[in-house]
Amino acid sequence: MQLFKPNKLQILIMSFCILALLVSYIFIKNSPKAVNMKFYNKLLIENRIKEAKIYGDEIILSTDSGVYSIVKDGVDIERLLSIVPIDVKKENNFTELILIFILFVSSLFCLYYYQKLQRKKTQGEQNFTNFKNIAIEEEGMRAVNFLPSVSKVKFSDVAGIKGAKEELFEIVDFLKNPSAYQKMGVKLPRGVLLIGPPGVGKTMIAKAVAGEANVPFFYQSGAGFVQIYVGMGAKRVRELFSVAKSNAPSIVFIDEIDAVGKARGGMRNDEREATLNQLLTEMDGFEDNAGVIVVAATNRLEMIDEALLRSGRFDRRIFVALPDLHDREKIIESYLSDKTHNVNISDIAKMSVGFSGAALSTLVNEAAINALRRECKKVEMEDFLAVRDKVLLGKKRLVRYSEKEKNVQAVYQAAKALCAYWFEIDFDKIGLVGDFTKEIDKEIESRMEIMAKIKVSFAGIAASKIYFNETYSNSREDLNKARRLATEMVEKYAMGDRLLPTAQDIESILLNALKEVEVFLEGMRKPLDLLVSVLLEEESLTKDNIKEMLGKVF
Repeated sequence: MQLFKPNKLQILIMSFCILALLVSYIFIKNSPKAVNMKFYNKLLIENRIKEAKIYGDEIILSTDSGVYSIVKDGVDIERLLSIVPIDVKKENNFTELILIFILFVSSLFCLYYYQKLQRKKTQGEQNFTNFKNIAIEEEGMRAVNFLPSVSKVKFSDVAGIKGAKEELFEIVDFLKNPSAYQKMGVKLPRGVLLIGPPGVGKTMIAKAVAGEANVPFFYQSGAGFVQIYVGMGAKRVRELFSVAKSNAPSIVFIDEIDAVGKARGGMRNDEREATLNQLLTEMDGFEDNAGVIVVAATNRLEMIDEALLRSGRFDRRIFVALPDLHDREKIIESYLSDKTHNVNISDIAKMSVGFSGAALSTLVNEAAINALRRECKKVEMEDFLAVRDKVLLGKKRLVRYSEKEKNVQAVYQAAKALCAYWFEIDFDKIGLVGDFTKEIDKEIESRMEIMAKIKVSFAGIAASKIYFNETYSNSREDLNKARRLATEMVEKYAMGDRLLPTAQDIESILLNALKEVEVFLEGMRKPLDLLVSVLLEEESLTKDNIKEMLGKVF
């Protein structure tokens, strides 16, 4: 049989109880017993009173058999005084005070010792937890609690993303009313990939979707999955999706997914590959209409592994471009709504070509700070002019065009928009400072289709020669893309003049594409002029815009 072994706290409580019982016994033992006059007279007659003390309205009588009390008014004091001396006491019994003091000090000591034990216990637990966390961190296995957050952001709070909003509304509706879609047998995309440069509001868009649908929102950076030790990143992915499924309907947002979803091969990284494989497995493991939507964001689509982009995973891709003129006006208006100002929003929008939403936020805030520095109660145009260069220099990859550069860029981008429309290369929007063509997944692609992509890449170069008889440095990315496509045609698909790849075949494909697109644009000069003027004014072109304008020309 196991013996009971009390701990320190139990011993402390037992000792305190014993002390309290002893003090109580002493109090009870020393407490005088009230008697009547008959009993008092008996004590007098038998001469048993040894000592008498007056306490207020009572007389305390000490005898060999005990201590008694009687009301003073009924006692003949002089007669009692003739028998024993009487001591008048105005304060409490000294013994009682000592006992009370001992009990009070003992209580304080017990309380102090109990708190000390608790502090030691808490400190020990904390030290153990810290030691455990350090050990876990050293092993790359720190536990992560994936707690859902409720987003309060709405689409109305995010200005300048009209196109993205339209594509996301049905996802919001599905999260709100999944039963309606299930009855119709509709399957929504399991994943949505937001593509765009830094600062355009990809994270804010994901929060707005969660806020509109009023569902739990799980945020995780792609870099947060990458660990030193193999298997830890995969474990985090598994835990994240497990919590998301238990809170369905919900949204999982993975920011900078290229950190974990980078194309496999080349420089081998077992941990990254294990994490990516787990992510692919989790997305494949969704049941139809499970109620979990995965939203991811990247500004490096070309680095994403093809397995993530195939059907059944990130089915829907939404391109979030830098805001055009109208988008910038709405964004600036939103940021100025809580500030006193005397500025023309349209003028600020025109002078901030190439600014992302985040850069515009910084611009407005810096202008307000400048106004405060000038001790002015209103933000003026001079404040924006004073801080514009500061914001530009403090941000990377912001584009600032002179009037001549704007004309060159407008011709370049308008030619790409016209060729993309004419050669049926799908795109969302082509703007003055950027464009997004949709890379459609196809198992089989013809030579003519790949050549169309090369022609679109050469469109801006050809237009620059036609309009300015010059070639500019803004063609770098398009040139790289055209060379890559031509190389793949020759080396991978044997689409050159010879079965064995040669540099001459690659050059031949590129030269033929350039000549063909030059001839095409020469014959389309009138509609191209119209697109250039609209692009200079509106800063963006959509497929519907181009269709409408070509209908007016032809």
